[in-house]
Amino acid sequence: MKTKASRRTFLKTASVAVLSGVSAPTLIARSALADGDAPGANERIGVAGIGVGRRGSEIYAEAANNPKTQPICVADVWLPRAESVAKKNGCQAAYQDYRRVLERKDVDAITTATPEHWRGLVCINACLAGKHVYGEKPITLTINEGKLMEKAARRNNVVFQTGSQQRSMRENYLGCEFIRNGGLGEIKEVIAANYESPWLCNLPEQPVPEGLDWETWCGPTPVVPYNIDLFTPRAKPGWLSFRPYSGGEMTGWGTHGFDQIQCALGMDLTGPVEINVEEGEGKLDPPVYSEAETAERGNGICSKPHLSYRYANGITVKLGNANRGGGIFVGTKGKMEIFRGRLTSNPAEMAEEVLKGDRQNQSHIDNWLSCILTGEKPISDIAIGRRSAAVCHLLNIARYLGRSLKWDPEEEVFIGDDEANTYLSREPRKGYELPEV
Repeated sequence: MKTKASRRTFLKTASVAVLSGVSAPTLIARSALADGDAPGANERIGVAGIGVGRRGSEIYAEAANNPKTQPICVADVWLPRAESVAKKNGCQAAYQDYRRVLERKDVDAITTATPEHWRGLVCINACLAGKHVYGEKPITLTINEGKLMEKAARRNNVVFQTGSQQRSMRENYLGCEFIRNGGLGEIKEVIAANYESPWLCNLPEQPVPEGLDWETWCGPTPVVPYNIDLFTPRAKPGWLSFRPYSGGEMTGWGTHGFDQIQCALGMDLTGPVEINVEEGEGKLDPPVYSEAETAERGNGICSKPHLSYRYANGITVKLGNANRGGGIFVGTKGKMEIFRGRLTSNPAEMAEEVLKGDRQNQSHIDNWLSCILTGEKPISDIAIGRRSAAVCHLLNIARYLGRSLKWDPEEEVFIGDDEANTYLSREPRKGYELPEV
């Protein structure tokens, strides 16, 4: 058990003066403090969870039960859920306001899997408070959010892992490395899944569950009536299918698939130069869901217009019939598919040979925790994660507008299209603005 003295020699965190409004705490960066920010050899990392629902509880449990860590506290807008997760993981406290977590000096790192419309506020404020971050994918709701996240992490020496766990899977790692190093020869074509964009929500009001702060759940978005099929991630259909809370399956599954494509093609820190919309299909006209209904109808409508994108080196990625977790790569020496811990090829012996490589499966969480101790960048650093999410956002924007777009991946703006550039960020509800970095 750590003493108070040893904690003071551990990762130094910010002091927090909470002002009015949810998103405007004044945070003093850890890098501004005198002491170093690396833990001693015998220290354990104090971890907290923010947003501990379906996926968030799983991520936090893995982090809290790692021998490198000490569970401290959790926060969730549904307090009974926070209390339940805290009890299961041996935490000291459960909060409804995530800022209480960021105030604690014994919290060195946070995991977070809030809905996407909250991801930016939590991650940026955590970085400004000097907390290391494990953020579930898709890491952003907008492209500009990702730029701010990376800036905040770098400014405060934060180890920021994006939850694209396929990067830590042996088969995915070896396959991407093989393609990136020219094993397939010249890449002629890449096929992704045809992920669906989100649609609109007008579900009827239902009673708010006891202990749920629904107004805060709405956060940066307009306050709408509570409905279980909005509050739940995947239900009938759940917030993951709705704007303004999510990028739909384009970001939900797409950040898995496009992340693998970015990795295999050596495009981790850049992106496409052109997004192409199939001619004659018009722009997306999303439906409005006014009652509980499966995602089937909405997904059918929101899978058009059909899309592709092109990198500066000429490689084109087409949204088609690939598995949702990865991509199909066609080269001059063969064909390979990578997805969710599987690697297949034509000829088959190509993948068999690749899988003889000296690489073990890794825990994505443990990679993050180890990097906190060493100061190294994690395998899915925020600079990588935000770029993979950006591909998804670019495709959604092209589908919303119904036209092909030219993109500058260095400046991260659309070229000659002022309307498209208005989609790079979203106007938040007053009191929930992103902090200045």
